[in-house]
Amino acid sequence: MKLLITTVESVETMNISKSGKILSVNGCDMYFEVHGAGSPVLLLHGFTGSGALLTQLFNQLAKTHQLIIPDLRGHGRSTNPSNTFTHRQVALDMFALLEHLNIDKVKAVGLSAGGNTLLHMAIQQPNKIQTMALVSATPYFPEQARKIMQQFTVESKTENDWQSMREIHVHGDEQIRTIWQQANAFSGSYDDMNFTPPFLAKIKAKTLIVQGDRDPLYPIEISVEMFRNIPDSHLWVMPGGGHVPLDKHTTQVFIDYLISFL
Repeated sequence: MKLLITTVESVETMNISKSGKILSVNGCDMYFEVHGAGSPVLLLHGFTGSGALLTQLFNQLAKTHQLIIPDLRGHGRSTNPSNTFTHRQVALDMFALLEHLNIDKVKAVGLSAGGNTLLHMAIQQPNKIQTMALVSATPYFPEQARKIMQQFTVESKTENDWQSMREIHVHGDEQIRTIWQQANAFSGSYDDMNFTPPFLAKIKAKTLIVQGDRDPLYPIEISVEMFRNIPDSHLWVMPGGGHVPLDKHTTQVFIDYLISFL
């Protein structure tokens, strides 16, 4: 696998942090940052998001861990010339990033699509992931999620939606339009996220499953299913929590517990 690293100083068209780098791999340019020192922790954001939020959210972890924070392909400062997105492919991107950083084993936290990516990683290479926290992840898309995804169209987005996305994604409106189209396409995807109990049983990582009991996409039963089938798993259901149930009231509690869990 051929990897190309570009330093921030040589990428004049991007407004990126001085700690950031661009890794050219698997047909895309992936932006990532590394913060702190210690045991490495891979932090993966959710779909339509970027690593910038996680840099702020998990800054306490940088005191004791080395944080590896990429923008998933097509998100934030990363490109995606293929214009297709699968969690399986993103998992391959993450393996390439870890290989470049000479990291043999890693701890990880994934939010939503980031958690789905970690499921792929932990099943594809069970010895690579030591410990992971899956926040609002799923082994498959249930019908209630598919109905919401079907309504996720470019035409339904408001000017406020556009402005919010423009603050995150730097490659223009076409990048944003593609992300929304990909989210809609998940409604008809059955081969990317399709992990039955025998697949989940292959996971060796100590796993924390975090679920909001008001998640409109994924019912609690899905998290219970993962809890029952992932051998070394722990389940935390947040009362009143929606999809990715981390707000001003719960984030600090989550971070405090995560530090001890990792």
